[in-house]
Amino acid sequence: MGKLVLAAKITHVPSMYLSEQDGPHKGCRQAAIDGHKEIARRMRELKVDTIVVFDTHWLVNSGYHINCAPRWVGLYTSNELPHFIKNLPYAYDGVPELGHAIAARATMAGVHTRAHDATSLGLEYGTLVPMRYMNEDQAFKIVSVSALCTVHNLADSATLGAAVREAIEQDFAGNVAILASGSLSHRFAQNGVSEQFLHKVWDPFLEAVDRDVVDMWQRGDWKTFCGMLPEYAVKCHGEGMMHDTAMLLGALGWDQYQGQAEVVTPYFGSSGTGQINVVFPV
Repeated sequence: MGKLVLAAKITHVPSMYLSEQDGPHKGCRQAAIDGHKEIARRMRELKVDTIVVFDTHWLVNSGYHINCAPRWVGLYTSNELPHFIKNLPYAYDGVPELGHAIAARATMAGVHTRAHDATSLGLEYGTLVPMRYMNEDQAFKIVSVSALCTVHNLADSATLGAAVREAIEQDFAGNVAILASGSLSHRFAQNGVSEQFLHKVWDPFLEAVDRDVVDMWQRGDWKTFCGMLPEYAVKCHGEGMMHDTAMLLGALGWDQYQGQAEVVTPYFGSSGTGQINVVFPV
């Protein structure tokens, strides 16, 4: 059957797209872009054919949802930051059968999840930004999972993550990568001073905790991290309440996971938020 071959927590900051444009910020996010390209290189080396993205820009207010349309084509402009991401073209293939398999297994595990294939749902930029740098040739098919979960329990998101792995291994034929697309701390810079924080974290407390978390990941101290995740998500403004991270760790074994994370793009500040690209050995 299928196999999970790569797992990562990745940035999707819109300044990556801005970094491509001529002007004062050209090249400002080259390290993050290079990190995405390195992860993509590894995926190709591992013969990945499908990527499941836990997208913290897909907001849902009830249940869990999977976008597994057979094909997406469009132009995307962010309603949140239209001056950063505008008219971004995209075209990718989806995998309806994997989306439905994940939804079925998560629902059987007690976490009601719906898969949407006959849908006009577009992709959000938590998926589109990394795919721009990882999937330029459309070599990988995509399944996108809602991870900006407003009224959900992190434990349920971990259960959904475990269901993703079960579906990959028992219901699917292929090599799959999973990407938790979201920041660490996510306190945006206050309006009016955002330009001053383009390369900074909003508060020293947030940066200190983020760096401690990365150290835990590198040491493999998952019991401590999983235990503190609910408070970390609240007190450090975790993006999407860190549901993407809970899903990722659920797929890897939660606090029983024994891997030691490898930092691909070192921690950096972006518009007040804390960002990183990290690979979690499967």
